[in-house]
Amino acid sequence: QGQLVESGGGLVQPGGSLRLSCAASGFTFSKYWMSWVRQAPGEGLEWVSSIGSDGRTTYSTDSVKGRFTISRDNAANTLYLQLNSLKSEDTAVYYCNAVTKVGSRYFRYWGQGTQVTVSS
Repeated sequence: QGQLVESGGGLVQPGGSLRLSCAASGFTFSKYWMSWVRQAPGEGLEWVSSIGSDGRTTYSTDSVKGRFTISRDNAANTLYLQLNSLKSEDTAVYYCNAVTKVGSRYFRYWGQGTQVTVSS
């Protein structure tokens, strides 16, 4: 029974920084690609960033490139997202998720989310 628990969200001013964490348990974390997805008020889910199982490959959406950095610590079963130079449009609930492929099937776990609010 895989579980993901996000933390680190909060209220910050524009230009500020936060570090989000996602603690994983109940599955083999090092075998999963990990992602951050966010949902702004009244909007749908938006993919933000992903990282390969060994941490050597990363991807991010254009709107956060140069500002957000995804990383992972497999020994600690933890995923991170460093958010710098925050803008009001970054306000959203941030979710982490884990995905792996077994044969032709995909398996995914979702966290409950952590709120990031950017406001002056």
